[in-house]
Amino acid sequence: MKRPVFSFRPNLKNPDHRKAWETLLDVPEREKTAYLVHAILAYEQTAALEDVIRRAVREEMQGMYIQADTEKSEQTDTDNVPEEMMEFLSMLQEE
Repeated sequence: MKRPVFSFRPNLKNPDHRKAWETLLDVPEREKTAYLVHAILAYEQTAALEDVIRRAVREEMQGMYIQADTEKSEQTDTDNVPEEMMEFLSMLQEE
């Protein structure tokens, strides 16, 4: 059985492609396949981990009792939470 062949033809006008190409040029010739395999698997693992984190945060947020009846309680709840965190949580709820 023949080994599959992969051809990588980056568009060097694209900054992401150019950066990837420059990174790949720094990898020793005999290690390029292992490097690409590791990079692809790490990317997939990161995506899977993000999904797990999103699910866990959603589950925890569903179990929380959120009181938004009065302006005072709403202000108190968000005073201790950084704005970036509130935006992140809002983004997770939208997905």
